[in-house]
Amino acid sequence: MNAPTVVQRLAAVADEVRRDGLPGELRHDVARRVLDLIGNSLAATGLPPARAVTAYVEAAGGTAEAVAIGTGLRVPAANAALVNGTLAHSLDFDDTHLPSVLHPSAPVVPAALAVAEARGASGAALLDAAGMGIEVAVRLGMGGYDRALGNSEFFERGQHATSICGAVGAAVAAAMVGGADAEGIAHAAGIAASMGAGLLEANRTGGTVKRVHCGWAAHSGVVAAELARYGLTGPPTVVEGRFGFLHAFCGERADVDAVVDGLGTRWELPGIFFKPYPCNHFTHAGIDAALALRARGVDPAAIESIELGVPSPVLRTIAEPARDKARPESGYHAAFSGPYTVAAALLGGGGLGLGHDDFTDEAAADAARLALAAKVRCVADARCDEIFPNQFPAVLRLTTRDGTGHEVRVDVNRGGPGNPLSSAELAAKFASNAARVPDREDIAAAVLDLAAAPDVAGLMARVRG
Repeated sequence: MNAPTVVQRLAAVADEVRRDGLPGELRHDVARRVLDLIGNSLAATGLPPARAVTAYVEAAGGTAEAVAIGTGLRVPAANAALVNGTLAHSLDFDDTHLPSVLHPSAPVVPAALAVAEARGASGAALLDAAGMGIEVAVRLGMGGYDRALGNSEFFERGQHATSICGAVGAAVAAAMVGGADAEGIAHAAGIAASMGAGLLEANRTGGTVKRVHCGWAAHSGVVAAELARYGLTGPPTVVEGRFGFLHAFCGERADVDAVVDGLGTRWELPGIFFKPYPCNHFTHAGIDAALALRARGVDPAAIESIELGVPSPVLRTIAEPARDKARPESGYHAAFSGPYTVAAALLGGGGLGLGHDDFTDEAAADAARLALAAKVRCVADARCDEIFPNQFPAVLRLTTRDGTGHEVRVDVNRGGPGNPLSSAELAAKFASNAARVPDREDIAAAVLDLAAAPDVAGLMARVRG
């Protein structure tokens, strides 16, 4: 008898979770991620990419199966996942797994929510499916992590692991919440492996397409699960095969064993970082360093020069091209700029440090911020290279006009196991994201009580808009 393949092993654990449920502490962790995602989505409803995707699904029509958050619409489940996945990733406020450098909830949870609503599944079934889908996504991401390189091979090749791996995780979640058995879950994953895509060039030179990556991954996951339900099949060696997922995307550097290491006994889920700031995670340690210097009384008007030291692989995302990063063309592009985020933090931020108001187009064009950003030089730092990508560290050095030097080094990011956000901070983040929603407290209570909910219809009605 042949040993089970990787996708069969993943599907077997997924089927066990579907039948027996996740442990209570993991369900609670998933519920917090659902709350975080819904808050991020509510805050993103007015953005141009969300409007474009919403216009598309409204024109497409179809059966009213699931809510597109904040739009007032109920649309086919796959299209609801498309809208909600786009919203979830649009502000770059979604959670992050390290060292895979992957944002797993944004593609997976919208797929699970849409199918759960369409099929009338319970809140517990939603949490179990979303948790397992997130686990699959990050484990596939770890299959592309090269320890010798100290970075993700997906990232090195300009591929968006979040949407590529997330499509497969979304398919697992959608199949589970739809009631598929292990065989059906494996086929859904195998089909979705041919659907995931995403290029990272928009992080460097602009364009709004990256915000749709997670929406398309969620959409692909729902469609893959439906196709499997109707009889389409995926290859049994889709993950480890010569022309399979990992070798196709990552070549000889792929680590197949990492995908199943400790599968079913050791969960990656609890260690995934929540984001305190609505911007690229590579910028966060620099923000914290700048906030620390501001708290020491450093006067931004007295600054002569600034040096931001970061891990070498990070430079291409937040520092290059240097001219574009010093003068971002929009609020969204400012969220991927080391110079801008340091300048914004030095000049002051609200809430948890920096908030949505710091990443509007108007804020990105602010003369004082741009003048200070022009003084920031981004460099590779050896100690940061040693730590990355288990954390996204930074060191900030600045000199004032009187010759005084200041330095702050941040090795551990806020929001992860080493420096977690408190329940109060997560609640404040949700409240800020959902500030325009009158019954936000009821929404938060409904999400955190999902494990006992007979379905998700009541929750989704509240966030319909």
